Amino acid sequence: MTATFKLLGTSTGPGVPSFFCSCVACQEARANPHLSRTRSGALLDTGKQKILFDASPDLRSQLIREQIDSMDCLFISHWHYDHFGGLGELEYYVQLKTHKPVKLFLPPDSVSSFSLAYPYLLDIVDLQPLQFEQKYRFQDVTVTPLPAQHSIQTAGFLLEAGKRIAYFTDTAGLPEITAHRVKNVDYFICDASFFGDNWYPESHLSVKEAINLGRDINAQHIVLTHLSMHYSTPVTSAQLEEAISNDANVIAAYDGIFFKL
Repeated sequence: MTATFKLLGTSTGPGVPSFFCSCVACQEARANPHLSRTRSGALLDTGKQKILFDASPDLRSQLIREQIDSMDCLFISHWHYDHFGGLGELEYYVQLKTHKPVKLFLPPDSVSSFSLAYPYLLDIVDLQPLQFEQKYRFQDVTVTPLPAQHSIQTAGFLLEAGKRIAYFTDTAGLPEITAHRVKNVDYFICDASFFGDNWYPESHLSVKEAINLGRDINAQHIVLTHLSMHYSTPVTSAQLEEAISNDANVIAAYDGIFFKL
């Protein structure tokens, strides 16, 4: 079986639609639930192992939607709520099904935050600081955490098998060492939080900036994710698709999209 990498969620923190918002993107998603977006996360399925990347507050609904009933380990990219808020779901998974701790990799700076926030989960996880630039092997796929450029210590991930996928949901450009490692990837799945002006240029990218970054590293395909659809100029899915339609190698991600490795 060819390994696959599936995006479980493709939104920023508020999700689409947001309960408090009536912008054009939220109106579109309410009218057509297929255009909804849950908070960002992904799954690597090697055929024998399932590895999660981030545990968004929407994790339970994402796993049910994709008919995923097991996981072998979990990488958390950074300690922001929209990327770790679903960790509590692990308690039931371990206590009611596996009866053995789930291996959990966190950026070193996040380990103490996890212990403070989830002391009741310490006995159901095998907590390990992830090592940047170390290759983790899962069947025929290697996963290498690489430094991202965000407001706190954050990892992006380079997945390599037959193809190479770089997954960076929260980043404002790439550190030089990371840019070198992800040069010429087949798929660059990248933070594109803002459709208009970038409110947080030290932490995130706009759609235009993400596309330019993908070109800088010579990615064969640029996949826009972590799409707020609200900031700073609200945009519908139809409008976003139209805006990128002239770029043949640029894709707007959606929940459930997957790529073969």
